[in-house]
Amino acid sequence: MFYSVCIPAVLGKLNTNDALCAVAEAGFSHYEIWSWWDKDMDEYLALQKKLGLSIEGILVDLISLVNAECHDAYLEALKKTVAMCQKMGCKKIISQVGQEMNDLSRAQQHANLVAGLRRCVPYLEEAGITLMIEPLNTKIDHIGYYLWQSKEAFEIIDEVGSANVKVIFDLYHQHIMNDLVIEDIVKNIDKIAHFHMAGHPGRHEPLVKNEIDYIPILTAIRDCGYQGGIGLEYMPVNDPVQGLKELCGQLPK
Repeated sequence: MFYSVCIPAVLGKLNTNDALCAVAEAGFSHYEIWSWWDKDMDEYLALQKKLGLSIEGILVDLISLVNAECHDAYLEALKKTVAMCQKMGCKKIISQVGQEMNDLSRAQQHANLVAGLRRCVPYLEEAGITLMIEPLNTKIDHIGYYLWQSKEAFEIIDEVGSANVKVIFDLYHQHIMNDLVIEDIVKNIDKIAHFHMAGHPGRHEPLVKNEIDYIPILTAIRDCGYQGGIGLEYMPVNDPVQGLKELCGQLPK
C-alpha cells in the first residue's frame, strides 16, 4: 500500500515544477492529477522522470455514462486518455458517471452506465489500464450526481465483468453519505483499484481536526492485503508542503 498526492487539490497553488518537487521532497513516490487535456503533459513527464515519481491516475473528460446518447463521445474521450496514459506510464483512469437524469428511471440509468462501461473494456484490456468509476457525495460537493452509493458501484463492477473496470473508493465522500463501513470495504477490496481521502468537515487535512478516524480504516485496508494507492485529495488549510512532510510520517505504511 502506498500514498499518492493529488496535485491540483493539495498543491494547486504551486507551479508544476515546485509541486512535483514538493511531492518528492516530502517522501512520496506517486502523484495524480484531474484533467490532463489542459496541461503541459510533456513537462509532467520530464519532471517525473527527473524526480523518480510515478503518475498514479488521471481523469477522463466529464461526459455522462448514464446518458446513452453520450456514449460515443465518452468512448472517444477514453481512447485519448488511454493514449495519454500509455505515454505517461499511468495505469489508472478516474471517471465520474454523470448527473442523475430526471426523465429516466434509475434502473435505466444503471443499465446505461453498465452498457457504456462494457464498450470501454476492449480498449482498456488491450492497453492494460484500469478505469475507475467514482461514487461521490450528493449532500455537499456534487448535488445531483447519479452514483453515490458504494453498493451500487460494486454491483456495476460485477455486471461489467472485467478486471479492468473497478471502483475508486473516496473515503471522504462515502463518510458524508454514511456509506463508509470498513467491513464493506474489506469484503469488496477486489473491486477497488484506488482510494481517496480527506478530512471532514471541510475536505481539509485528513489527520487534523477531523471526525473521520483514518488510522484504523487505513490499517484495515492494508491488513486485508490491498497493495494499491491511497490518494491524498484534500484542500490544505495549513502550509501544504510542510503538511505533506508531516503526513508522510504519520500514515500507516
